[in-house]
Amino acid sequence: MGKHILITGATGGIGLAVARLLAEKGYSLYLHYFQNEQAMEALVKELQPFGGEYMPIKADLRKRDAYKKITESVFSIDGIVHSSGIESYGLFTDLKDSELDDLWNIHVSSLMCITRELLPKLRSKQSGNIVVISSIWGQIGASMEVAYSTVKGAQISFVKALSKELALNGIRVNAIAPGAVDTGMLNRFGLEEKESIKEEIPMGRLCYPHEVAESVLFLLSNASSYITGQVLAVNGGWSV
Repeated sequence: MGKHILITGATGGIGLAVARLLAEKGYSLYLHYFQNEQAMEALVKELQPFGGEYMPIKADLRKRDAYKKITESVFSIDGIVHSSGIESYGLFTDLKDSELDDLWNIHVSSLMCITRELLPKLRSKQSGNIVVISSIWGQIGASMEVAYSTVKGAQISFVKALSKELALNGIRVNAIAPGAVDTGMLNRFGLEEKESIKEEIPMGRLCYPHEVAESVLFLLSNASSYITGQVLAVNGGWSV
């Protein structure tokens, strides 16, 4: 039933948008989630009319070995969209060890381990795509988000290095670096703070999740067949 794509963090704001768009375009999906059981049940029900295979996989990627629950559940695979993420906001000196561990395991360790374990399946086809949802802060850094910026920057380094290693295997590796996306991650900000953010963005508005999803679709498609090792900035001109 079409190509099979793994989406981590499929019940998050961006993950949901990616899952909906890819299902609409005929992809079958492995849908990773952790806490939001109801959202996953609703998503699978919503996607059924598109006629693909939609397989939920529950795993807490804050735990070091949880990636195995995902990789052991994946059979045929044509691509991976790494969309799992948590936020961390506050002074760097206030960062707890447990927060740092969670950030690292979700954004870096699980990304690397999932990719490593699934690469033989992609190599066997001599084709495939890996798309990592990083962040504008991984490119330019952010005060009060030092640890988050660090792990997002690590994702970008991973993409650049792995893309070189896999290019001759027909596997492309790219990242998307969204700016301020209108998802639950911005809920910590009040209305005035959100308006202030919009004023900093040349396009004068937040990014919509479906705009990130469209970028994922592009990077998975043959329309981007000569693009690898790149970071696509979807930020309304914020970092220009």
